[in-house]
Amino acid sequence: MTAHIETDVAIIGAGPAGLFAVFECGMLRMKCVVIDALEAIGGQCSALYPEKPIFDIPAHPRIAGGDLIRGLETQAQPFAPIYLMGRRVERLLEEDGDFILGTSEGDSVRAKAVILAAGAGAFGPNRPPLENLPQYEASGAVRYMVARREDFRGKKVVIAGGGDSAVDWALSLKELAAKVTVVHRRPKFRAAPESAAQMEAAAAKGELEMAIPYQLHALKGDGAKLTHVTLATLKGEERDVEADHLLAFFGLSMELGPIAEWGLGMDRSHVTVTPATCETSRPGIYAIGDVATYPGKLKLILQGFSEAAMAAHAIHPRVHPNEALHFEYSTSKGVPVHG
Repeated sequence: MTAHIETDVAIIGAGPAGLFAVFECGMLRMKCVVIDALEAIGGQCSALYPEKPIFDIPAHPRIAGGDLIRGLETQAQPFAPIYLMGRRVERLLEEDGDFILGTSEGDSVRAKAVILAAGAGAFGPNRPPLENLPQYEASGAVRYMVARREDFRGKKVVIAGGGDSAVDWALSLKELAAKVTVVHRRPKFRAAPESAAQMEAAAAKGELEMAIPYQLHALKGDGAKLTHVTLATLKGEERDVEADHLLAFFGLSMELGPIAEWGLGMDRSHVTVTPATCETSRPGIYAIGDVATYPGKLKLILQGFSEAAMAAHAIHPRVHPNEALHFEYSTSKGVPVHG
């Protein structure tokens, strides 16, 4: 559904840094709209390694990527952000001191400031070259990430790919799906060795099936409801596998897209910012997380969190120009309760 929204801050990117920016802006009484090309929040954490542990998040000696995102979503929730998912920002205009962003779905977002939290750019799935693919994507029969495990309870699922995402979800979904078939073109997987070994052990027990060496060849069904996925070897040998869903994990394509044409200072596909404020060369536009660069920059989630706080404080005068900002710790200020 097309949206026309006025807000204080438009955040491009729903990964960890973008989600924490919602919290930091909210603590300063600034409303946010979050826009992301993926269908679900979380960026790389959700799309690439939802069940892989992260070890360098303060106070969490070990936390799965998906759990981190759920925690950040809960932390942002009191500030009622609006999420516009599955769309790219394609246009940016300035009008009377505000920014007007246009998306690929025809949305219009008017904001007083913009935060780029786009990681290495707009992420989109690498799609397999299959006939009638868009129709099956539209019905949800073909997906490129898992937003809700429960969607696959009692279903026949074909998982294609050889990386962490494919292996992690094969291990996770075998517990509740009616059948899981893993398709890969060769016996060796690029996933963490321990996870790959767990998957092979599960296959040996009959908990899931391995289709090797096969590749995706065709989709069968009525154009919406999927019934079979046709697999083929390099020699042209084919077999049909019953399927309600195909999960294709062939990685993400990353590019800044139209953002690269916004007149921002660029350094090898990254946006240069002033370290103290995270403001780009274009006043009112800020960059945080992996997309931002400056001397001494570390590509760590925790540094993105710090940059989110700095950007929010720098933006405050644009949103509340006649109000002095008195820094307060969250322990003193508390978090608003929205009912």
